[in-house]
Amino acid sequence: MLAYYLDLALRSLKRNKVLTALMVLAIAVGIGASMTTLTVVHVLSGDPLPGRSAHIFFPQVDPTPASWGRASHPLEMMDERSALDLWSAHRADRQALIVQSPVKVSAPGVDHAPLMLSMQSTTSDFFPMFDVPFAYGAPWTSADDQGRARVAVISADLNDRLFDGGDSVGKTIRIRGSDVRIVGVLKPWRPSPMFYDPEGSVDGNMTSKGNYGRPEDVFMPFSASLEVNDGHFFQYTCWGQPTSPGHLEHSPCLWVALWVELDSPSKVAAYRAFLGDYARQQKAMGRFAQTDTRMLDLMQWLRFEQVVPSDVTLQMWLAFAFLAICLFNTVGLLLAKFLRRSGEIGVRRALGASRREIFTQCLIEAGLIGFIGGAGGWLLSLLGLWLVRRQQAPYADLVHMDVAMFVVTFALSIAVSLLAGALPAMRASRITPALQLKTL
Repeated sequence: MLAYYLDLALRSLKRNKVLTALMVLAIAVGIGASMTTLTVVHVLSGDPLPGRSAHIFFPQVDPTPASWGRASHPLEMMDERSALDLWSAHRADRQALIVQSPVKVSAPGVDHAPLMLSMQSTTSDFFPMFDVPFAYGAPWTSADDQGRARVAVISADLNDRLFDGGDSVGKTIRIRGSDVRIVGVLKPWRPSPMFYDPEGSVDGNMTSKGNYGRPEDVFMPFSASLEVNDGHFFQYTCWGQPTSPGHLEHSPCLWVALWVELDSPSKVAAYRAFLGDYARQQKAMGRFAQTDTRMLDLMQWLRFEQVVPSDVTLQMWLAFAFLAICLFNTVGLLLAKFLRRSGEIGVRRALGASRREIFTQCLIEAGLIGFIGGAGGWLLSLLGLWLVRRQQAPYADLVHMDVAMFVVTFALSIAVSLLAGALPAMRASRITPALQLKTL
């Protein structure tokens, strides 16, 4: 029966080519516009660590003095002492300090001009905690963290530029005049967004270029990087002047972030209690003015940071409004098409076809229009995404349609066409055979 209905639908579409083309075009344009913006939102709001994000947390304490106005939550970064206190306590399964800074990098014996790059000062747990892939070598060890070892992990891009993509483990790069031994080379890695680096984010605004940029090219142990890159760190918030600009050790500034991994609810509860106890202890010592703490998991953090830019969200709703307009136009065209076939439907009803069979036949015809419109919408979506990638938006190069969004394109198109066809199909199924036969 389904094959018969499909055959009838194809015959009907061929008989009214102009009307069919208008309906397909309306659905294709609406689907193309909405899927373009929906794909952008899908890319920007995805889980950067599937299966692990629920175990990754961002602890925050508030070391700002009482003279500062109280915010509704602690700021994103910590002072060095608080971050080191929490990190040294080893209360989490894994934990990583985070500080980003610019560095001048060259390679002895390599015919390449020095490069100005960004460096991530972190700790050894950073790599397994964030599932960072390695092409060669491995992360440094916790002993390297403690021993201020001058070792580094470099990006695949830097490895290509300095060492032609070969295994550079054991070779040396020079960072601001200090020789640093390479222990690992990353595979191409592009988390979207750069969730782990809160620098530049103020009260929920993870939309700067850095948050959708590329990861750092050099990763060094936190302690060693303070020596190698001394004087070149960015202060986030200060309530006093550092001894010298860029030298932030022991300074009254917020400039270090901490991430922790906790693999069970009991450990999460214990860490929250530990965080609260630490803040109360520091207030009792006179170092903290308030005991506010906060610890969001990774996805809560991304939602708080409004990871999807507001203009992208607005564009998505405007596109869906446009799809609704296309839907109403399709309803009108289908209604006109089915009512023009009143005589044919009357004959079928007179020969014994039930209202349900007429309704099903009309819906299959509407679904077939939706499928063809979905194909057109998919092609228009690819064109729209190509245009998005041509823009100067920081996330532009990340926007590509994956398999899930490809399936959603056709599912949405067919669903929209069935919705548009429901009312016309219902009207067609209620045609009275006797009245139509009199007109023949």
